[in-house]
Amino acid sequence: MPQQLTFDLPGRAALGRDDFYVSPANAVAVATVTDWAHWPNGKLVLAGQTGSGKTHLAHVWAVEAAATVVPARDLTLDRVDTLAAQSHVVIEDVPLIAGQAEPEQALFHLHNLLQAGGGALLLTGTDAPTRWRLALPDLASRMQGTSVVTLDPPDDALLAAVLLKLFSDRQLAVSPALIGYLLRRMERSFAAAQTIVQTLDQRALREGRAIGQSMAAEVLDNLERGDA
Repeated sequence: MPQQLTFDLPGRAALGRDDFYVSPANAVAVATVTDWAHWPNGKLVLAGQTGSGKTHLAHVWAVEAAATVVPARDLTLDRVDTLAAQSHVVIEDVPLIAGQAEPEQALFHLHNLLQAGGGALLLTGTDAPTRWRLALPDLASRMQGTSVVTLDPPDDALLAAVLLKLFSDRQLAVSPALIGYLLRRMERSFAAAQTIVQTLDQRALREGRAIGQSMAAEVLDNLERGDA
């Protein structure tokens, strides 16, 4: 059977508050992030594994607080004053700038300016700041002195909601039975959910087949064997 060529075009993620599913696994993080008036010293680190919802929750807060969202890798010294003037700022994936002089210095100065001006700073990373390996000692000490809230590994309800959202972001409609089947067999992680949905989408396009349990079984078997 001829196969259709596919391109790895990510779906457009829905990042609104109504699209964020709250369960016992993330309820504390959601409550803490959205209560920014009570963050100690006006800053907070949001930690969690890849695909845990850090970006989504950070964008929820950004909308509610009229904050500017900046990837840590895009920080430069010439942007610091402009960002500080925004008062509320999200810096995503801070561990990715570890050892890079300019973005580390930019974050250090931004942190100090926001503190002095009574602003709010939300930082994200996969781990707590004690594991970020930042090279600038003054920045490392300030990050390690920041309160941390963690998005916990998903429970069944949250993982089901994540799967449904990932399919929806790719404009794919699947049955509740398929979600239940995936939950029984898949690795219990957000990263696995992303891989499974992406692989199913690509395979369905390539083979011209509907996404169902038989295709899901084939994909899961391949992933368990480590096949591409």
